[in-house]
Amino acid sequence: MARKKKRQGGPMTAAGLIAFYDEYEGKIKISPTTLVLAAGIYALIVVLAHILF
Repeated sequence: MARKKKRQGGPMTAAGLIAFYDEYEGKIKISPTTLVLAAGIYALIVVLAHILF
């Protein structure tokens, strides 16, 4: 029988709060470069729409 590794809880888990950042992995993976480029393009579209309309 394999033993589970005991997690050490921080002060938040001791207070009854759950640490949601533990071992969370999202389904969509976007690189930081792609995210910055997408935000820049979106901002450019918003500025151009504001100027033209």
